Amino acid sequence: MKYAEADAGAPVITEVVSRVEDRFCTLRWRWPDGVQAVYIHKASAEAPDSHEHPPPGMKLYTREEYKANNGYRDRLDEIGMVAYTIYVRLSENGETLLVRQQDGGNQALVSAGKARIYYAVQHKKGLFSKLKTVQMTITAEVPVPKEVLCYVKKRDAHPSSKEDGARFPFVQDFAPGRNQLPPIEVGKDDFIRIFFTDGPKYGAYYELVPE
Repeated sequence: MKYAEADAGAPVITEVVSRVEDRFCTLRWRWPDGVQAVYIHKASAEAPDSHEHPPPGMKLYTREEYKANNGYRDRLDEIGMVAYTIYVRLSENGETLLVRQQDGGNQALVSAGKARIYYAVQHKKGLFSKLKTVQMTITAEVPVPKEVLCYVKKRDAHPSSKEDGARFPFVQDFAPGRNQLPPIEVGKDDFIRIFFTDGPKYGAYYELVPE
């Protein structure tokens, strides 16, 4: 598989439109006459260009599939901006060629939006104990690296920010779905809350929501 540059006579993809709904993206485009299949590449719009040509992760999609599904539908597990590129597939001497369009007419840029991270912190105090147990639960829509979040402990009041108390890192990444962390013990007058480690950076991709 290799690229072929689009020239005056090459079939090209045009009129690409996209629609995002419920974390699914639907792409539609005008097929050139005679073209029966395309390859679709999906990548983060902020990722550096791959030095591999063509890049890995291409998906073959036929004209029949397009007709049956009224377009191309893809789940958005990513966050932020996502770039789709649709390449006309040709065959020449038994080799697959992908038509590379310099005009960008075969591309669509869509927003996957922010992924929600739900969190819950339960404090359980023993009747006569000087300690209490804290149970933290993180429920994520997408995988979340451990560096994104931290928890803060403060005496006599709930922390108001990541600087308002003693800050602690998490030790493992969070999988999509419900992540119940091992309980920890703190002083009976201590309170814990969860924050972004870097609000401006990670707030562009995630939304932190208390349960």
